[in-house]
Amino acid sequence: MRSILIKDTTREEREQIISSSLGCGGGCENCSSCWLGGGDPAEIYRDYIEGKREIAEINMEYNDRYRKGKLIR
Repeated sequence: MRSILIKDTTREEREQIISSSLGCGGGCENCSSCWLGGGDPAEIYRDYIEGKREIAEINMEYNDRYRKGKLIR
């Protein structure tokens, strides 16, 4: 498996990683993440796509907010 770290990927590769891993291709209206308040994966992982924060950092923050009962958005 190839590294998905920011240092090992281009912006275009990161967009593809998020799209292929988390995007359903059917639009957000039928996404269970929206039901949970998650929203569009491209927006949730915008910092990763732009090379600012790793996926693991974003996931930890997201999970922490979820566990504390805060709104995810």
